Amino acid sequence: MKKMDWKNLHSCALAGVLVVAASVATMAPSVVHAQPASVRGLPDFTDLVEQVGPSVVNIRTLEKVSSSSVEGGSGSGSGSGSGMDEEMREFFKRFGLPIPNTPRQQRPQRPHAQEEQPRGVGSGFILSADGFVMTNAHVVEGAEEVLVTLTDSREFKAKIIGVDKRTDVAVVKIQATGLPAVKVGEVSRLKVGEWVMAIGSPFGLENTVTAGIVSAKQRDTGEYLPFIQTDVAINPGNSGGPLINMRGEVVGINSQIYSRSGGFMGISFAIPIDEAIQVSEQLRVAGRVTRGRIGVQIGPVAKDIAESLGLGKTQGALVAGVETGSPAEKSGIEAGDVITKFDGKTIDKVSDLPRMVGSTRPGSKSTITVFRRGSARDVPITIAEIESDTPVRKIATKEVQPKKSSAALQHLGLSVAELTEAQKKELKIKGGVRVEATTEAAARAGLREGDVILAIANTEVANLKELEAAVAKADKNKPLNVLFRRGEWAQYALIRSAH
Repeated sequence: MKKMDWKNLHSCALAGVLVVAASVATMAPSVVHAQPASVRGLPDFTDLVEQVGPSVVNIRTLEKVSSSSVEGGSGSGSGSGSGMDEEMREFFKRFGLPIPNTPRQQRPQRPHAQEEQPRGVGSGFILSADGFVMTNAHVVEGAEEVLVTLTDSREFKAKIIGVDKRTDVAVVKIQATGLPAVKVGEVSRLKVGEWVMAIGSPFGLENTVTAGIVSAKQRDTGEYLPFIQTDVAINPGNSGGPLINMRGEVVGINSQIYSRSGGFMGISFAIPIDEAIQVSEQLRVAGRVTRGRIGVQIGPVAKDIAESLGLGKTQGALVAGVETGSPAEKSGIEAGDVITKFDGKTIDKVSDLPRMVGSTRPGSKSTITVFRRGSARDVPITIAEIESDTPVRKIATKEVQPKKSSAALQHLGLSVAELTEAQKKELKIKGGVRVEATTEAAARAGLREGDVILAIANTEVANLKELEAAVAKADKNKPLNVLFRRGEWAQYALIRSAH
């Protein structure tokens, strides 16, 4: 076998590459080269720490807990570090560190009050030079005594000015002047991917600095406010501390974490500072927050429901029920309406409405845009003050007057009956038809015995005759939207019959 001349082979290969390159150059004399990506160095937080650090405080709280819980070390108290392993508790014991305040979602229940003991550690920041300090409501809630320690080691006993559980914001006051207050930033300028920094007392370790980026804005976690999501390391004890942008401005209050272990897992949430400032101003003036309400029970608008109603796109808040005597009832808002705007501002998702109404001063005159049976209308309304929810009542099932359903209704799987006058009076409705039983399509749509049909195919029905007429006129090739009442609340369903 002939031995391969690797030297010559390499030369030939190189020559071939040069020939090809020359050919390409001949065919395409103008070659556009991609611009190299701009390279940025990592940010330096040292100046920010020096600037903002003195405005961040450590908050320790005392509360009355059961002596058995403290002595037994069962971890049932909020200051016991429930969720921590024995090694972590031993760490605190060895170095004489206070037990940190656990994050809001992870926080266990407190035992019955018996004696005053150390409760936990949190963070906060100075709002004004005369001693107002902002923190989380869950940091100071239930505390018998609040102690605030500054970075210069001065310690003050603080007075709780006000606590708002809905937003998890609290304001406390210390007797001091000339304090270094934070600068408040604009949340609207905050961008996803922007660097941010946190300063607090995780696990009781004061003045700890962590950094990361904004992961998302307007994150809806089911709370009253949309949160700023970050990947900044937030742990028990960081609660109430500031989230700071690269201009040295506070843009949020570190409040919650997503965790399966009780520790940081890369997802943390901060209360937007603009919302928190609004709350703090009311707390400083009145000690509590006053919010608006209109008295409706609402739910999301599903895509298929929006299409069947002719809404055009999925938006708004579906009115499931209207409180008796509420502003909504007085303004003529009905169950089944879809609220699409509040004072001209679009309701993109259901959680937008309570936030908009809640931030409106009680007694104010507002305008609500509702979509009802194919058309939009503006409804004037006077905002009331928020109060506790009204309990749900059950629909009476006595005195039902059954009547045989038509073939069209049977085809939909509906067996219905007229409502008695007593039932209408109890439900505070003018008309409707009670569902006696469901099969096939109606059952698949989620309708069940006891439901009261108020409208079908965008047509209001007062009795069985009107229901049958509406079904007869409806397009058989399209699903039927059904507005029905269950208990106190109304909702929509789509009946898709097989042909």
